[in-house]
Amino acid sequence: MTEPESFRPEPAQILLVEDNPGDVRLTKEAFKQGRIENDLHTVSDGTQALDFLEQRGEYADAPRPDLILLDLNLPRTDGEEVLEQLKGDPDLRSIPVIVLTSSRAEEDVVRSYELHANAYLTKPVDPDEFIETVRAFEKFWFSVVRLPPEGSR
Repeated sequence: MTEPESFRPEPAQILLVEDNPGDVRLTKEAFKQGRIENDLHTVSDGTQALDFLEQRGEYADAPRPDLILLDLNLPRTDGEEVLEQLKGDPDLRSIPVIVLTSSRAEEDVVRSYELHANAYLTKPVDPDEFIETVRAFEKFWFSVVRLPPEGSR
């Protein structure tokens, strides 16, 4: 007997790495409107993201994210460096990373995929389109894609 594909015993743990408070608010709104039960954790720079992922300092009890939404243009440690360190760590590399950024530069797209990003989304300028993009991504990643079970990571 198989479980329904939409079955998920616990809320999805999502890490949002975003320094723009407006984009954080819109992302939270999109997830609130979505149908997927989730815990959205936010950090505002790359250094905090790495601390969260490595469970250092104030993030000692942070959960392992099921998915990471990563902006590229971040203070302190930029998104590219976070992606490089994350995908270079055998304990963390299986976590899917979706680059969600305002950059439309082809070199950013290419570099993100070279660093093993799982997807690259350009943030729409219009707030309603932004929310719709996040909701579509949420539906895809948590209703269609099969993520590795906790024990195999």
